[in-house]
Amino acid sequence: MENKEKLKEKALSAVELLEKEYPDAVCSLIYTDPLQLLIATRLAAQCTDKRVNMVTPALFEQFPDVQTFSKAEPEDVEEYIKSCGLYKTKAKDIVAMCRMLCDEYDGVVPDTIEELTKLPGIGRKTANLVVGDIFGKPAVVVDTHCIRITGRLGFHKIKDAGKIETILRELLPSEKSNDFCHRLVLHGRAVCNARNPKCDVCQLNEICDFFENSKKVSS
Repeated sequence: MENKEKLKEKALSAVELLEKEYPDAVCSLIYTDPLQLLIATRLAAQCTDKRVNMVTPALFEQFPDVQTFSKAEPEDVEEYIKSCGLYKTKAKDIVAMCRMLCDEYDGVVPDTIEELTKLPGIGRKTANLVVGDIFGKPAVVVDTHCIRITGRLGFHKIKDAGKIETILRELLPSEKSNDFCHRLVLHGRAVCNARNPKCDVCQLNEICDFFENSKKVSS
């Protein structure tokens, strides 16, 4: 593993390269307010953003705010989210989350990771996304794309999302970290996929340990 300063330089290079390739760093989930993003992200667990975006319009029409969600039963929500997978658990979490928001937060989505992760079903990945996209605070969203690509680049050799978040917070410029994670998702879908990464055309191959090692193996 490279020393910290070299890794920081590499991280900055990765940020700049991805900025050039993906100038528009946006979340692919469609939402209009903090609660909708919170719920959509919960639905996106083990489900594609595309599928979630197909489900949420009818869901949010039926339950337009935190109060209507809080008064619902999980079975009421289940009907709208069955195609998202794990729908019983997700419906239970969504209702419980909204009841807690009403009871303890006056119906307002909190703006810190510490408070967000107190909500049922909300882990650090979702909390970081909300804090970064809604409240504009430094955030590191560690999803499967982030774990895979930052591992291949050589920033870590682990799979633990919490530890990876800590590592990346130390390496990335705080004002760039949230958009960087969005760009990793785009890059993971387009180029650096899990099974057949397109290393020869990858914008990051000049700083990538995985690419360097694969060249050594093939030579």
